[in-house]
Amino acid sequence: MKDLTEKITKFVDDRDWRQFHNPKDTAISLVLEATEYLEHFQWKNPEEIKNHIENKKEEIGEELADVLYWVLLNAHYLNIDLEKAVEKKLEKNAQKYPIEKAKGQHTKYTEL
Repeated sequence: MKDLTEKITKFVDDRDWRQFHNPKDTAISLVLEATEYLEHFQWKNPEEIKNHIENKKEEIGEELADVLYWVLLNAHYLNIDLEKAVEKKLEKNAQKYPIEKAKGQHTKYTEL
């Protein structure tokens, strides 16, 4: 993640774009890219989704790359160690979703 973040920040800095990157606008960019990813699946039934994934894997991957780009850039700007944040969140989720209650369930933790 560190190498990717460095490449992304160099890309931004080479273009003098950091001046446009405040937390609100970079958060908006993250959500916009996530919706472009989501758009690949909108209005499709399971069979159409399966076919779409097979035929548009590269385009879907580009959208996921855009999402990751903004996640990493936001974390960098906010000085958040994503690896530590994910580890901590997994620990929290393990408490909220113990295996013996959550396995095979899609129920929210408050309903387990």
